[in-house]
This record gives sequence, structure tokens and C-alpha cells, in this order.
Amino acid sequence: MELSQYLDIFLEESKEHLETINNQLVELERNPQSIEIVNEIFRSAHTLKGMSATMGYEDLASLTHQMENVLDMIRNHKLSVSSNLLDVIFRSVEYLEEMVFSIADGGDGKKDVSDVVALLVKIEKGEMIETVSNSASGSEEEHEYDSYELTILQQSEEQGYLPLEVKVTLRKDCLLKAARVFMVFEVVEQIGEVIKSTPPVEQLEEENFDDSFVVTMVTKENQEDVIERIMKVSEVEKVEINIIHTKNLSVMEKKDTPIEPDADKDEFAPSITEVAAAVEPAAKTPDTPTATKAGQTNKTIRVSIDRLDGLMNLFEELVIDRGRLEQISKELNEAELIETVERMSRISNDLQNIILNMRMVPIETVFNRFPRMVRQLARDLGKKVEIEIIGAETELDRTVMDEIGDPLVHLLRNAIDHGIEMPDKRRSAGKDEEGKITLKAFHSGNHVFIEIVDNGGGISRQKVLNKAISRGIVAKQAADSLTDQEVFQLILSSGFSTAEVISDISGRGVGLDVVKNTIESLGGNITIDSTEGKGTTFSIQLPLTLSIISVLLTEVEKEKYAIPLSSIIETAIIKKEEILTAHGQEVIDFRGKIVPIVHLEKVFHVKKEDCMQADLYSIVLVKKGEKMAALVVDSFIGQQEVVLKALGQYLSTTYAISGATILGDGQVALIVDCNALIK
Repeated sequence: MELSQYLDIFLEESKEHLETINNQLVELERNPQSIEIVNEIFRSAHTLKGMSATMGYEDLASLTHQMENVLDMIRNHKLSVSSNLLDVIFRSVEYLEEMVFSIADGGDGKKDVSDVVALLVKIEKGEMIETVSNSASGSEEEHEYDSYELTILQQSEEQGYLPLEVKVTLRKDCLLKAARVFMVFEVVEQIGEVIKSTPPVEQLEEENFDDSFVVTMVTKENQEDVIERIMKVSEVEKVEINIIHTKNLSVMEKKDTPIEPDADKDEFAPSITEVAAAVEPAAKTPDTPTATKAGQTNKTIRVSIDRLDGLMNLFEELVIDRGRLEQISKELNEAELIETVERMSRISNDLQNIILNMRMVPIETVFNRFPRMVRQLARDLGKKVEIEIIGAETELDRTVMDEIGDPLVHLLRNAIDHGIEMPDKRRSAGKDEEGKITLKAFHSGNHVFIEIVDNGGGISRQKVLNKAISRGIVAKQAADSLTDQEVFQLILSSGFSTAEVISDISGRGVGLDVVKNTIESLGGNITIDSTEGKGTTFSIQLPLTLSIISVLLTEVEKEKYAIPLSSIIETAIIKKEEILTAHGQEVIDFRGKIVPIVHLEKVFHVKKEDCMQADLYSIVLVKKGEKMAALVVDSFIGQQEVVLKALGQYLSTTYAISGATILGDGQVALIVDCNALIK
């Protein structure tokens, strides 16, 4: 079988499983008693192991298998979760990620993992972590059940069935343990129903257990008959039975999610519906919708981003022609043509929304990797850091998403390393020992803003200036005239990315020039605000890169400007006397809030033929987060869907213009970047 054709699918799914494992490990550290989280990690690890073995990546499969053994001991209560144990599992996941990314880069996925495997083996043997003590009786283990298993056991007891835990011990010299297990399960199924096995059947099949295993079952046979039937299987040395008292059972934490097929469920065991049928023989009414709902699943297909790009390019041309058709139909004023064009517009609008949504990805796919990174770096530095994530559901174009991860890693590492102080220093400053970093994302207009806020030591203006002067980045004479924001921007210079900066400057400085270059290459920008002793905020503005946007077309003299509808609060016409002046800036009173006025003719240097002052002004109120501005134009043309075209490399730095569009009559309209106009 040619496996190379499945490589892309393998890589995508492997990354998804590794992301799930990472996220759940962080959750497990917060809730070490949650067996459901361990089960979630185990399922992803088990699937990853199977895929790796199928694709022939043995190092990947063997390390995952070893990690899986430790996870299974945790979920079977033979190990307790501790920081040391989690550190080893986190290191295992790092190795797995390195191997997967090696494969993605064309490598063979091989890596020397002997050090972490040795640690996992030690854990498995109980040499590093103490095993969990047995139950009070000293001979029986306490077994926990999730809510669905407990429900079945309780219903069985109510129906007259006897819930049992049957511990089967094989002889030491048993050669084919897996075969004996299979025979035991066949006997059990003849006299009752299997609810659970410990360890799971997958491990029993691989003979990955000592000499004994436990089968949880329900039956109407008495204990003696059960023991007698199982003892007839050759090479079974001993059978011990414990009657389950369901009222005394503890329930494992379980998320309120639909039950899905589980790769680790006993293949000898019936499904929940089969067990329910066994213990509740009463027939259900024909109109019970349970079965239909349980069978419903979401179907997905992976599509190359290149194909979506091609689809988007074709649709852009369609939108331009649609605009032309709409204009022609208005000029001809033919009823049937107008009706047909309107119908085509409605259909193309729906198609447009589908195409745009296909390219949008929640930013949580990037954010989810950060809690683990923050945890590890804080531990390495001896600091206490909490990370709060806000707006993870904010959507961003996939092409931008792929590039933004590394800059955010740089900024977070700098926030932890050079922003958050050591616990003793924070205490002496009257702060909590635990520092806090907030990672926030939100939409504003046709942009996504990502903010990294910390409550650390902030940036020292004077130290930054001293370093900038010594590096020759800024002249000593000009230093005093720089604003705080201009000084903070200096730390993004490449001259600051040296090891010496780490000890000399209490603020940021390492590798931030890379961050700035990457963000600007995406058409975004980064700003810094800081208060010494209080903390620092990095704000990144990124384009959504939506090629098709809704705009309000306006006119200034004979030039047309498109203002994105997503930035507009409302439009209005005001009288000349309503314009006030405050601190040399023209403003208006907009419902009790002072809003500055921006004349587009002055911003874009439009020459007006009629120099007479108008008595009425047409304004467009736009927003950027909580801030607002009133843009003055000559007239409103109307709302329209337009294709956003980049201005090209030579015009990429044009102030307050994010692109251009071709209108239906062939004219070009410039698209206003409202965020640049709002101070």
C-alpha cells in the first residue's frame, strides 16, 4: 500500500491530537483527580500510536506506547498525578512534536528518545512515583466508574442482576495470556454482561499486564457458579469475586458530552445500548428518537488552502462583474433584467459568505498552545505566572493564522522573562506573588487586534533611551523630544536583540525586531504602551485579509473613497455651528461624547474646486475599539460589496489606505483604513 498519499492527513491529525494532549495535560495539572481528563489524553495518545505504526514511524509509535502505559496506570489508580510525573509526560509530548514536525519537513521522524523512555519505564515500575495504596481491606482495589457505567450497574441491580468485580489470576507459567483472557471473556458473556475490564482489553490483548485482571459484570448467576465456570478455563489459577455496592461507588468526573465510540472500550463488551437492552427488556415505543439522534454526526473533509485561494480569486472576478451588471441594469431600467440581477446578487452573497467562512479559523488554534509554554517557562525561571485568554473564538484568515504563532511566542516569552518580576520582588512592591498575563483578541473593522497585557515591572524609559543612545539608534540631542510611545518602539529595533540587553534593561528587548518584521509583512503593525512598575501592553493590529468586504462608498470632490461598514457606527449630516474646537482640534458632541473630526480632503490632500465653506457637513462616525472619529466627506453614494485589492509593494506604506477596489463602471475607489485615522 502506498502510504505517501496519506501523509498530509497523518500530519494534520497528529498535530490535532498533540494539541489535545497538551491542552488536557494543563487541565490535568489543575484537576489531578479527574480520570476523565486522563481518559481524554489516553484516547489521543492511543490514536496517535496507531496512526504512527500504520505509517511506519516506529520511534513515534514506541514513545507514544510507553507514554500510554503510564497514562493507563493513572486511570487505573495505580499512579497518582504529580508535578514530576507531568514534567516527564510534557517532555515526551515535546519529543513527539519534534518528530511530527521533522516528518512535515521531509525528515524520517527518527529521534533518540532513550532518556525520556527510561524515565517513563521507571515511573511504570514505581521507581519514581509512589503507587496509590490499595483499599482498606488490603487485598481489593477500589475501582471508580464514570456516570454511564454507574447508571448501568445501578439499573442492573434494580432489575435483579448482581453487579460483580471478578478478579482473575493466571498461572505464572501461562504462555498465551491473551488467549486465556479471550476464553475468560467468552465464559463471562455466557453467564452475564461485561461492563468494564481493568486493564482495558487493548492492553490485555497485547499481554501488557502482570498475571491478573478484573472484569466488572452483571449476572443473575450466584458467585459460586461464576467462579466454577471461569475456573474451568485452563491456566486460571484463582478467581476472586467482590460484590459491588453501587450506592458506595464514586463517580469519575465526566464532561457533559455525547458518548462517542472509544478505541479503548472492550471489544468483548457490549455497547451501552446492548447492555441497557439486557437489563431493561421492556420494549420502547416506536417514536423514541434516541437512536436517530445518537447516529447523527458532523461530516468533514480536508481541503487544501491553495484550492480555497483559487476559489476566492474566481469569486473576486465574479463580484466585479456583478457590480457591473447591477449598474447596467439600473441604466437600462428593464424590469426582467433588474429582477434577474437581484436574484443573482442574493445567491452570490450567500456563496460569498460560505467561501469566506471556509477560510476563517478561530484564533484558539494558536492560543491553545500557550498555557503549557507559560507553565514550563515560569517553572524554569522560578516565577509564578497565570495566563488568562479572552476572545479565543475570534476568527482570523487561515493564511494570517499560520504566520502569527511565532511572534506571539516571542512576546509571551519576553513578558514572562523580562516583564513579570520574581515572587520576592513582587511581594516587596506590594503585588501578588503570582503575575498575570492576559492574551486578548477582538475584531475592529476589517482588522483583528491581539493584546498581550502583563502586570509586571513595565519598561524603564530612561534605560531604553540610554541603551538606544549607546547603540547609535537615536541621537542624544533628539532623545528628550521623543514621546513615551516612540521610546517604547525603540525596543523593536534590531540593535536591541543582544544578550547584554537582558541584564541591562528591565523591560523587553530580545528578538522583538523579528516580531515587528513578521507582523509588518502580514500588513499589520504593533504598538507598545507601558507604565513603569505597573506593566506593559503590546497591541498587534492584523488585517482579516477578507478579499470581499461591504463598504459605504463616499465622494470627496471627484474622488471616491470606500469606508468599511464594519468600522461605521452611523452616518449623519451636521450644521457648521455644531462643530466645536478643543485643544486646537475640531470636535462634535455625539450623544454626550466628544468625538474628533477628520477632514478626508485634508488627510488625502484633495484639491477642491469650490473653496466656499459649506453650511452642512456629511460625516461618517467610525470606531476603533472604544475610540471614535467623525470623517467628513462631500456626499454618500451608497452601500456596496467590493473586492479588496492590495496597492502593491511600492504603495504599501500609504497612510490610512488599506487597499483599492474596481467599481462597476471601471473607476478605482480607495479603501480607507479607519484605524489609522483614530488616535
